[in-house]
Amino acid sequence: MNTYRQTGFTLIELMIVVAIVAILASFAYPSYQDQVRKSRRADAKAALLENQHWMERNFTTSGRYDQKSDGSDVTSDDLPVTSSPKDGDTAFYALTLADVTSSTYSLEAEPQAAQADDTDCATLSINQLGVKSISGSETVGKCWGN
Repeated sequence: MNTYRQTGFTLIELMIVVAIVAILASFAYPSYQDQVRKSRRADAKAALLENQHWMERNFTTSGRYDQKSDGSDVTSDDLPVTSSPKDGDTAFYALTLADVTSSTYSLEAEPQAAQADDTDCATLSINQLGVKSISGSETVGKCWGN
């Protein structure tokens, strides 16, 4: 009497493994997306701080925030960083200079492209005093990492 023993997986076993992988992925993917948003936000914050340093250097040479040392007006185009990230095809934040006067300014990073879905920490901003703010629903500390 010959008995043949089959080896391998049954369809039911394979479907159970697929279901387990799908459940694990459903938990992992949103967490991954959140980490990607946080890393893009960190890059935008670094770019804002770089622009803030540029504004302070400009103030040191010209004595005011709204003009350069040659007497021309300071605009968003003069900023060293106008999008975040600096390199790459897709800008996730647009950086602008807002409300600039001789003694005050505000720098803003507005989310673009896929980062626009980050409604909790929407537009990040910082002024000449280093006061940080956001336009989203979260606290400044959570978005700015203080």
